[in-house]
Amino acid sequence: MKLFGSKQTTEPKSQAELLYELQQRKERIFRTNVGASWVFLLLFLYVVFSGDSLGLDAISLDSKFIADNFAFIGKGLGVTIYISLLSIALAIVLALFAALGRLSRFPPFYALSTFYVSLMRGTPLYLQIFFFFLALPQLGIVMPPIMAGVLALGMNYGAYMSETFRAGIGSVGKGQREAAIALGMTSGQVMRRIVMPQALRFAIPPMGNDFIAMTKDSAMVAATGFVHELMWRATRQGRATFHNLEALIMAAVFYWGMTLLLTAIQSRIEARLGKGDR
Repeated sequence: MKLFGSKQTTEPKSQAELLYELQQRKERIFRTNVGASWVFLLLFLYVVFSGDSLGLDAISLDSKFIADNFAFIGKGLGVTIYISLLSIALAIVLALFAALGRLSRFPPFYALSTFYVSLMRGTPLYLQIFFFFLALPQLGIVMPPIMAGVLALGMNYGAYMSETFRAGIGSVGKGQREAAIALGMTSGQVMRRIVMPQALRFAIPPMGNDFIAMTKDSAMVAATGFVHELMWRATRQGRATFHNLEALIMAAVFYWGMTLLLTAIQSRIEARLGKGDR
């Protein structure tokens, strides 16, 4: 005699649930294989640059130089991040005004924004850095090297990011603006409360890519010779002791690690913003 409730029956899984589990399993297998491939590539690089320590015919790095100068080169990372943060803040402000100018029907405002974007995008960043640092003093405008680098980076990236802001503003439907105006909002209120929040949500992922790119392009500021950021420190120590390979590899490791960290942060932000679409 079977007792009531002694045996629990489970309902069979639906086709959708089975397909979802299969997809998740394939995704886990794919990520595992990618991780294993990364480990293999890192081990391969280690073997290539390990030199005689493994008894192989490989590139030999001076481990003593790396140990002695790792901290010195690493101190430049803070300056690199500092320059990048100031530059991206300036770029966001300039990009917003440039985007609004390119959408404006007021001719002087439109002309100013398009002239700025054309000039910045039509000349190299390297030239712009030296223009602010070397050319402006002939006009009596002397600024610190870091300020010159920040201005050049911010104005250059602001010109490119203006297109992102313009596309974000244009992505807001005309019906939403008309509905807001019908509710009694002014044009300024529509822009602040309706358009800009949605445009910024659209623009944040590309802005993350621009910031990551800017952290690497900040190395050009080292060309002035007075900004002691990551690249300046690496080239200084490498040239002084004829260990350019080791110094540049250390700089590359710092840049790579910083990029991986910023990419992970960007992915988290994009995932959080994407929840509203599901």
